[in-house]
Amino acid sequence: MFKRMKEDIEVVFEQDPAARSHIEVILTYSGLHAIWAHRIAHAFFNRRFYFFARVISQISRFFTGIEIHPGAKIGRRFFIDHGMGVVIGETCEIGDNVTVFQGVTLGGTGKEKGKRHPTIMDNALIATGAKVLGSITIGENSKIGAGSVVLKEVPPNSTVVGVPGRVVIQNGKRITRDLDHSNLPDPIADRIRDLQDELADLRNELYELKKERKKMNDHTAV
Repeated sequence: MFKRMKEDIEVVFEQDPAARSHIEVILTYSGLHAIWAHRIAHAFFNRRFYFFARVISQISRFFTGIEIHPGAKIGRRFFIDHGMGVVIGETCEIGDNVTVFQGVTLGGTGKEKGKRHPTIMDNALIATGAKVLGSITIGENSKIGAGSVVLKEVPPNSTVVGVPGRVVIQNGKRITRDLDHSNLPDPIADRIRDLQDELADLRNELYELKKERKKMNDHTAV
């Protein structure tokens, strides 16, 4: 248990440059508190003490602002950055070395039964405010951009942005876990630029047709 706790603390120092001391991390990092509380709640849940499991998870939610259902399965070296507003559903499965930011929802769509929450594979990163909904899989080493809404499977080594989420990068190579939130690809803006270019071409063609028609009219008049 203490080995896992030490590992959790080490992840904070790796992922958060603002972390200064061990005592600060242990006492003030709500994401760390939520993970530790979840381990206790999950142990009760696995032993069918569902009421006690939910009580622990709700107490943790009250103090941390992070709601993790005690039935969720979470791997090692899981890091929640800031964490306020994070929601993780009952049948969610999270692999190792996964990072999520504040406002992330790993939830259901309300239509499924049984496995109704996402599976997040190893080394994935889910940025601020992203919503991953339904019984889908986010592949290894993938990134979900801030504010994205993901409703479909995401292949490994991919970057997803937009509403609904679209894969905009997939190069078959491992993607590093840092994510430039201010410089994300924007497929909607790219499409708007394409439409503007097409509109400019149509205007030029219309202008040329009007010139040709004017010449024909002048020639007929002569």
